[in-house]
Amino acid sequence: MPTTTTTGEFSATTVDGKHLSLRDYAGEVLLIVNVASRCGFTPQYEGLEALWRRYRDRGLVVLGFPCDQFGNQEPGSDQEIASFCSTRFDVTFPMFAKVDVNGDDAHPLYAWLREEKSGLFGRSIRWNFTKFLVGRDGRVVKRYGSKTIPERLTDDIEKQLAA
Repeated sequence: MPTTTTTGEFSATTVDGKHLSLRDYAGEVLLIVNVASRCGFTPQYEGLEALWRRYRDRGLVVLGFPCDQFGNQEPGSDQEIASFCSTRFDVTFPMFAKVDVNGDDAHPLYAWLREEKSGLFGRSIRWNFTKFLVGRDGRVVKRYGSKTIPERLTDDIEKQLAA
């Protein structure tokens, strides 16, 4: 039986400690990414910010979820993460408090995302900068691995923005 859950049924804590319902993004196209500051893929922050700036007026929202489950590559506090993203990559897209994306303590949003779209190696998330594209209806459209650079998502994003 297909799930009727959508992203709007979840909430998360922002990097500055505020509780936010993802219902606030109803009708938007979302790109949800688990991020890390000390990862070989960290330069993808530039591409994610570029997508956000290019498409936000058309309805794209990039959501960054720091995660320290892969090689201790996000060891800082939420404030340190926010400072790093702002000063090093001029990140202005919404960032959230550090979460787990796998295991028993995984954030409920990530438990749901993993169930909705498997990756190359199954349902678990293998590394930082795994990306989930969510349509305006709040349903997961596609999952991308860490090696897929943000610039390669433009065609899929544009299709969702036009839908």
